[in-house]
Amino acid sequence: MRAAAFLYPWDVVGDPGAAARIADLGVRQVTLASAYHSTRALTPRHPAHRLVTAEYAAVLYPPDRARWAGRDLVPYEAGDWAPGDAYGEAARALEAAGLDVHSWVVLAHNSRLGAEHPDTSVVNAYGDRYPWAPCIARPAVRAYLTELAAEAAVRPGARGTELESCGWYGMAHLHAHDKIGGVALGDAAQYLMSLCFCATCRDGYAAHGLGPQELGAAVRRALEPVWASGGASGTGWPAVEELLGAGPAAATLAWRTRAARTLQEEAVAAVRAAAPPGFRVLLHADPAPYRTGANAGADPAHVLAVADGVVLPCTAGGAESVLPPFAAHARADTVLAANLTVVTGMGGSPATLAADAARARELGATELRLYHAGLASDPDLAAVGAALATLGATPP
Repeated sequence: MRAAAFLYPWDVVGDPGAAARIADLGVRQVTLASAYHSTRALTPRHPAHRLVTAEYAAVLYPPDRARWAGRDLVPYEAGDWAPGDAYGEAARALEAAGLDVHSWVVLAHNSRLGAEHPDTSVVNAYGDRYPWAPCIARPAVRAYLTELAAEAAVRPGARGTELESCGWYGMAHLHAHDKIGGVALGDAAQYLMSLCFCATCRDGYAAHGLGPQELGAAVRRALEPVWASGGASGTGWPAVEELLGAGPAAATLAWRTRAARTLQEEAVAAVRAAAPPGFRVLLHADPAPYRTGANAGADPAHVLAVADGVVLPCTAGGAESVLPPFAAHARADTVLAANLTVVTGMGGSPATLAADAARARELGATELRLYHAGLASDPDLAAVGAALATLGATPP
C-alpha cells in the first residue's frame, strides 16, 4: 500500500534533516499543508523550536494579489510561524529527498474570517454565531472557498491535493480553552446545534417547506431534554429523526446536502481547471451526509463521481464504518485512503499500525495516510517505520 504522511511546512523549514527522516520512514508521499487553520503544534525534533503557534487560519505561501484584487473575502497570509513561501521551501526539500508532495488544503474552517466578517458564519437556532465555521450556503463564502481551493491546491511541484473541510462545519471545534463538556452531545444534538439559521439558510429551509421560525423553535424544543438531562441524545440519523421528526429532519438534510454537494463539485472543478494533467484531487470525507467537521459528510456515490478519491478517518476502529460505503462505489482507479493517527498522545496506535492497515485494506482501502509525522514522538515514528517495512508500503 502506498503510504503518505501529513506534515506542516514548519516541520521541515529550518530542519536540514527533516526530509530525509520522513523518507526513511518508508513513505513515498507527503501531504503538506498549504492552507491551514489556527493551531498550536509541537515540533519535538526541530533544531530551532519546540512549539509553533499559528494564530489564525492562513495560507502558507504568498497569495496571488491579482487573483484576489477587489474581493471582500481574501486569504490571510501567515505570520512568523510560516513566513514567505514556507510551503514552497518545505516542498522543495521534500522533493529533493525523493518524496512526492501533495498539497493539504483546509477550506470551511476559519475563525479569523468569522471574526472579521460575522455575516459569513454559521448561526445556530439560538442565534449564536460560530466564527470558526463559514456557512457554505452563502454565495460569497462559496466563491471564496472555491477560489482558495484552486490557488492553495495547485502549488508548484504538487502532484495532487487533499481538500479538508470541504462541506459543513458545525458546533464541534477544537477551540482554545474549550469549556463545552458540561453536557455531552451525541450525534443528534451535534447535528441540531450545527444547523445554520443565517438568512441564506432560512431561505433554503423555506424552499423545502420549512418555516424558518417554526424550525428554529422546533430545534430548541428538541434540545431541551438534552440540556435538562445533561446527557447525549443518541447516535445516528434515526436519533436526529426522533428529536426533530422525520419530515423536518429530512428537509434540513436535503438543503444542507445540496449545499455541500455543489460546493464539492465547484471546488474540485476549480482545482482541475488550474491543475496540470494527472493532478489528483481527494476529499476528506465521512459517509454519513449529516456529519460536520474536517471529514465533512458526503454521499459516497456522488463524491466518488466528482473526485479521484477520499481520505477517511480510520483510527480506533473507524475503518469498519467509513470504508465499506465508499468501497461499494469505487472504480479501479479510485483512491480510498485510510487515515490512521500515529501519535500516541493524540489517541493513535502506531504499535498496531500494521494490523490496522491490513484490516483497512481488507475493507477496501488502497492507500494509507499517517497523521501526523511532524507531531509524533521518536518512539512513535520508530513504530511507524517498522510497520511500513512489514507492509511493504511502496508506490503502486
